[in-house]
Amino acid sequence: MCVRVCPCVSVCVRVSVSVCPCVPCVRVSRVRVSVCPCPCVRVSHPALTAAVSVCRRDEGEAWLSCRSPGKPTLYGSVTRRGLSTEGVPDITASEGFVVGEVTKKSILISCPHENVSTKFLAPYTTFGRIHQKSITCLDISSGGGLGVSTSTDGTMKIWQAANGEIRRLLEGHVYDVNCCRFFPSGLVVLSGGMDAQLKIWSAEDASCVVTFKGHKGGILDTAIVDRGRNVLSCSRDGTARLWDCGKSACLGVIADCGSPINGIAVGAAESSINLGTPETAPSEREIGTEGKMLLLAREDKRLQGVGLQSRQPVFLFVGSDAFNCCTFLSSTYILAGTQDGNIYQLDVRNTNAPIQVIHRSGAPVLSLLPYQDGFIASQGDGTCFIIQQDLDYVLDLTEADCDPVYKVASWEKQIYTCCRDGIVRRYQLSDL
Repeated sequence: MCVRVCPCVSVCVRVSVSVCPCVPCVRVSRVRVSVCPCPCVRVSHPALTAAVSVCRRDEGEAWLSCRSPGKPTLYGSVTRRGLSTEGVPDITASEGFVVGEVTKKSILISCPHENVSTKFLAPYTTFGRIHQKSITCLDISSGGGLGVSTSTDGTMKIWQAANGEIRRLLEGHVYDVNCCRFFPSGLVVLSGGMDAQLKIWSAEDASCVVTFKGHKGGILDTAIVDRGRNVLSCSRDGTARLWDCGKSACLGVIADCGSPINGIAVGAAESSINLGTPETAPSEREIGTEGKMLLLAREDKRLQGVGLQSRQPVFLFVGSDAFNCCTFLSSTYILAGTQDGNIYQLDVRNTNAPIQVIHRSGAPVLSLLPYQDGFIASQGDGTCFIIQQDLDYVLDLTEADCDPVYKVASWEKQIYTCCRDGIVRRYQLSDL
């Protein structure tokens, strides 16, 4: 959680935890504080560090530490003394640390001296039988009833979001499928693969209704414009393309970067932002492109904004490493994550300097998702966390351990993650 302290330093919290869903098994690994070299506008809390293994069978003790730049590290411990009649662990902390609310699924630990708190949340349920290998992408339908996911086992499947029961197997891509998402209707799926093909599927009967060809490299990400008459894709070939679903045709190359485009996002831009003027009249088949901006997370360390209808560049921001993902927070604010663990928040009206840079670890930022008045981020070291403006603590979604969390999706107060360990985890955020 970030607070304004100093205009030239960004210090952020990283806490990775594993909380056993079978009740109080909490394992919290080392936390790091990183100081961002960029002239950022905001500063985050100091870092709370813990190594905890508190199991149901045995009473146990674990160490804690809290680090703050320029100050001595504070050390302490937490001790589990047993279980309440409701099955909730009785945990106490040594001087300098406070154990707050403890439930069967969460534990809040604070360091009052540094004013830092982290709540660790265990999954509500897990689905381990959807795929046989790493799950690389997932999405949840607009109604929350269905999930779709892709895996390195070569499959793409639709499943019940409530229990993980497999409903459909989507077959037709050659090689791995890199990305998948539902259309707003929740009845149709869009996917992109290493075969450079973009496909549209019926979630009802698993039929492939449209195949788009035109990219010369594997497709890495997709986006849907409004209700889905037009869709977007980006590729290792360095291009982002706009497609007409009704005619199964490419409406144009929105950008040609000369560098792989790892992620894209489309959103409405504030009216004051100059999106440029099209050089030629837009096709009548372009639906909903006016007033939209396309974000490109590029491998060459650049984050680019392009007018979707005009195809004209809006801004170009150079980051610290390759950009992996990007998203809109609003019509003016955006987020983008890099390979070296930085999350940049930018105002598209002035991208000369970021509003803030969040750095919790050096692991790649793999997924960013706007959520309520904040966002959810996942990284390559198993970290998955939620930052909200109205919360005075960071919420860590646990149990991935050190396996990369490749993608995060949400439906109302339910958060779904997919991981290299082949497990889909579902978290219930009843208190947000």
